[in-house]
Amino acid sequence: MNDFTDLVDLVAERLGGGVLAANDEFFAPKENLLKAGEAVWIEGRYTDVGKWMDGWETRRRREPGHDWCVLRLGLPGALRGVVVDTAHFRGNYPESCSLDACAVEGYPAPEELLQAAWTEILPISPLQGNAKNPFPIEKEIGRVTHLRFNIYPDGGVARLRAHGEVAPDWARLTRHGGEIDLAAVEHGGLVVSCSDMFFGNRHNLILPGPSLGMHDGWETKRRRGPGHDWAIVKLGTRGAIHRVEVDTSHFKGNSPGSCSIEGSDGDLENWREILPLSSLRPHTPHRFDHVVGAGPITHARLNIFPDGGVARLRLFGTLAGEPR
Repeated sequence: MNDFTDLVDLVAERLGGGVLAANDEFFAPKENLLKAGEAVWIEGRYTDVGKWMDGWETRRRREPGHDWCVLRLGLPGALRGVVVDTAHFRGNYPESCSLDACAVEGYPAPEELLQAAWTEILPISPLQGNAKNPFPIEKEIGRVTHLRFNIYPDGGVARLRAHGEVAPDWARLTRHGGEIDLAAVEHGGLVVSCSDMFFGNRHNLILPGPSLGMHDGWETKRRRGPGHDWAIVKLGTRGAIHRVEVDTSHFKGNSPGSCSIEGSDGDLENWREILPLSSLRPHTPHRFDHVVGAGPITHARLNIFPDGGVARLRLFGTLAGEPR
């Protein structure tokens, strides 16, 4: 996986990310930075301070310095790259930006974060207007919880995406024993590949919470030839699967007819059956409480026959040895 944007957006609002503070947001609020969708332009729409913009925009700076905002990652982890999207900011985007990171546990107040030990992970880098500006993060500093996004000297940014690898707190997650969803994105799961995702992104399969609609699941195009569709999930850590859930909620005329699940212990050339071929119903959460050959595994492959849409996949189990 060479493109860092194929990793989880650790600062996504959907995953608990938030913009905690900014030194200025005169023209447009800081919260817009983490909106889920693409930024929009509305011709002729103005507020009492100026043109309405779908992003974070500061006033024109007339003194030395730069503008900044502080963000909380929804899922702490190791950052691999950021996308600074200046969509629709053509004459009012910043000249450049930089990014600092820190690791502060718990729920620090913004004023506490301003005094934290910040480490620069992206040096001052030039920006293009009305464009997605991708920046790989090459500095390794381990698990981070918060970011400080700096813009020079001022201006507007539509969206900020911060992609990386989730680093769960396994000690907390396993403190009371029991099963956890080893595929969940919040536990480090990642859908690494799939046969097709024409209508719905594969990453939706393991998002937290129930699906919000057909747009919020994984959906393939209509298959006109032999074969079937599939998606491979890398578990957050190696473990034994005891039960699974395959949720087709919102897929009423386009759910798969059936599914099966296979597991692999690190060797993606060899798979063993976890869930045998099982019928699926439209718009239904399916719970399979007794699975076979369930572990330990590092990857799971969901096969759907022949095609269609699945809202969520849950793989509940226990850890095998030390988390990795």
